[in-house]
Amino acid sequence: MSSAVTSRTRILPDSRTILIWWSSLLVAIVLACGTARATPELGAFVGRYTGEAEVEQLDGSIEERDLSVTIAESYKGFVVEWSTAIRRADGREKTKNYKIEFIPSEREGVFAAAMQTNVFGHTVQMNPMKGEPFVWARIIGDTLTVFSLHVAENGDYLMQQYDRTLAEGGLTLEFSLHRNGLPSHTVETFLSRAP
Repeated sequence: MSSAVTSRTRILPDSRTILIWWSSLLVAIVLACGTARATPELGAFVGRYTGEAEVEQLDGSIEERDLSVTIAESYKGFVVEWSTAIRRADGREKTKNYKIEFIPSEREGVFAAAMQTNVFGHTVQMNPMKGEPFVWARIIGDTLTVFSLHVAENGDYLMQQYDRTLAEGGLTLEFSLHRNGLPSHTVETFLSRAP
């Protein structure tokens, strides 16, 4: 009676296949880590800035505003927090505060706003068709720009643009508001870097 011997030969991948696999894994890890960080240019913007501006209203009156902005790095990108205190001629004061985290997008130098959390715990953009602002940021050279698009119920839109450009001792702020593509008003001022 002959006995059948079954031989099991294990075929191992060659060293070239292993090298390609590990190299691909390393490249994927480096790319993933690179997109999770904010751009190197962001470091120059990090800080707290304060200033004042005079804004002419449609009726010709002037409103004084106290402005502040803080730009800080976050785990996934960066946070821009700004405040505007409006001082009216009759002594009333109104303050608006905003805080938005921005995370890298697929486009270099362009950042998506992470303004709300979905059911899976991920931060996502807001929906302008529900009356929420659609916000994003970009860095080009020495200018960090934040855009905010608001869509009204009738389909009209407002586009706000905050250009914060590095300058000696702080930032130059240029704010513009457009309604349906037409300029509505602008504000330009200097914000000093706080110590």
